[in-house]
Amino acid sequence: MKKLISGKSGLDMDNIRERIVEEAEKIEKEDLEINYMLGDNGLKAFEGAGSGLKILTHCNAGALAASGYGTALAVIRSLHKAGRIANVIVDETRPFLQGARLTAWELHQEKIPFFIITDNMAGYFMSKAEVDAVIVGADRIAANGDSANKIGTLSLSVLAGYYGIPFYIVAPVSTIDINTADGGLIPIEERNEREVREVLGKTIIPEYMQVRNPAFDIAPADNITAIITEVEVIYPPFDKNIKKIFDSI
Repeated sequence: MKKLISGKSGLDMDNIRERIVEEAEKIEKEDLEINYMLGDNGLKAFEGAGSGLKILTHCNAGALAASGYGTALAVIRSLHKAGRIANVIVDETRPFLQGARLTAWELHQEKIPFFIITDNMAGYFMSKAEVDAVIVGADRIAANGDSANKIGTLSLSVLAGYYGIPFYIVAPVSTIDINTADGGLIPIEERNEREVREVLGKTIIPEYMQVRNPAFDIAPADNITAIITEVEVIYPPFDKNIKKIFDSI
């Protein structure tokens, strides 16, 4: 937006506002098109996986986080439309409850079968063969495939690896930072401790107890089955195959 209006000091405020709104609508349209392509490529990643799929997801990577279809939820939506989803397991996603408050709402609106669990129940359901795949989004992906996402994603990737469950990252190519070599170079935001101390305005941890609130963690590339983008489904070795994509665009 800054680039759009730079050097346009001669324009009046109405003209500047009109150009900004036009650009915003263009970005929204492009993002929605990318969301649908993510869903299509997600179907390709699950070719041969059969129907009756039980999918676990974390945080919100749906229409509320994108322009109307989502990233991780784009794949889940497309699988559902293809009649291949038996159930979606939704991590509540502490401390801010994006899964329970947002993802579950989206699934309910589209009548996609689901149930909500607390984050620390994921291993239990994996051990009972109630999870066929884990599908999550990403906020930033390093050049080697290490993926930053909502706190708790790292643990899911470890659990999935232990139980031999495919673990998929779904994100547009714009999420990949080709100039960041690995996940160790991605800064992790620590948010207000109040998010941990309170649940929906009710204090559950007293002030005299210390808390920490890192908002994200890094799923190592070695734990990731594939990264589903709008361009293609990227498989290991990620460093080589991510570079190929950027060399071609």
